[in-house]
Amino acid sequence: MCHVPDPVIPIYPADTGLGKAPRARFRTRASRVSAWNVYCCAMDTRTAIDGEFFRDLRRPVDFWILRHGESQGNAQGRIQGLADYELSDVGRAQAREAGRWFATRGVAAVLSSPLKRAAETAAIVAQEAGLPAPRQEPILSELDAGPFSGLNWKEIKERHPADYERFGYLSWDGVEGAEHSDSMLRRAKDAWKTLRAEAMARPGGVLAVTHGGVMQWLVRCTFGWSSWLPILPTGNCCVYRLSVKPNGNGLPPYMEWADLNRSTSVGMPAVPPMF
Repeated sequence: MCHVPDPVIPIYPADTGLGKAPRARFRTRASRVSAWNVYCCAMDTRTAIDGEFFRDLRRPVDFWILRHGESQGNAQGRIQGLADYELSDVGRAQAREAGRWFATRGVAAVLSSPLKRAAETAAIVAQEAGLPAPRQEPILSELDAGPFSGLNWKEIKERHPADYERFGYLSWDGVEGAEHSDSMLRRAKDAWKTLRAEAMARPGGVLAVTHGGVMQWLVRCTFGWSSWLPILPTGNCCVYRLSVKPNGNGLPPYMEWADLNRSTSVGMPAVPPMF
């Protein structure tokens, strides 16, 4: 059981990184204890996608996790979730830039979410970079944003004030009807199994084109995190790269997050990260 320290320790709600996200103040002793419980119990290295998980890799592999280009929902400042928005013209330009960037990165396989904004990004990137046609994997689909889907923050605050407030200190676990962290963690682990299988099937890197929420958990589970907070930044057509290098002799490989939210579309307009 986690030890809960004296709740007089100040706790501040984390910045969600989602534009004008809500910020809540903890009003009661009980809520402070609850929030600290979430924090101190949020890390469990026994569940991490770690060196043991990648022990069977026989050659160095770069796993590239790319967020889709700007969508019409992003451009309108709307939470998307499973709402199936297409790319905007800016998003298509970002994807073309990303494709040129990936042309020299040694990618051998491309996987993508089937949602339009990710699938179109993957198709454009693969065409520009001369990569194999993307294979769609439903497990890379965005989180279910529940009642927030399709709304902007002003609409969310007006229509769902309680969920809006809880989001400020619990992120999506505070939104009734949204996909819970338990589900996201399971999906991320299953997604890593798929990515590992691709890496073992052929030489070269693996590119997964997905969404901000899924990217959170693909990174988080490598550290054993099981809570939404703190949120990681995920810009449109920005990439995270996990580099895995076998040590041989039956030892676990060396692992490094070598790129974190790196832009692949230099000079392109940017929008605040949105799900």
